[in-house]
Amino acid sequence: MSQHDQLLDRNRQQNLPGTDLPAPPRLKVAILTCMDARVDPAALFGLQAGEAHVIRNAGGVVTDDALRSLILSQRELGTEAVFIMQHSRCGVLGLDDASYAQSLEQESGQRPSFPFGGFQDLEREVRQGMDRLRSCPWLPKRDLIRGFVFHLESGEITEVASNG
Repeated sequence: MSQHDQLLDRNRQQNLPGTDLPAPPRLKVAILTCMDARVDPAALFGLQAGEAHVIRNAGGVVTDDALRSLILSQRELGTEAVFIMQHSRCGVLGLDDASYAQSLEQESGQRPSFPFGGFQDLEREVRQGMDRLRSCPWLPKRDLIRGFVFHLESGEITEVASNG
């Protein structure tokens, strides 16, 4: 059975009803975090469906696409707070974008036109993400942006002091 079929089978076994929840998240918060399967925002924060927007990518990095999602989240769906959360032992921590792009080019004959978001310092990356969001003129709520590190080893979440 393929991974797709496994997921569809699990969905059928759940026998969940449809939803009539409103689109705006009840807690008015958007969480930007890593796609890592060990990071489960719903479990970490006891979230229920309809409570928060969860935006995930490799590293939980403030990329152009993450920024696009956050702008829409605030402007169209009323979120006010942004919770950036990266984590220890992340796969893009220590990733060298140039080397990675070069290896993909050698393998495929084509160089990727986009960055992979590798970084060398976890807390500095969280700070840079907060700075990027706070300087974005299209985000109406820039005063409720905070950044955190989730420590996989202990389960603890620590706040990262901002630059400003």
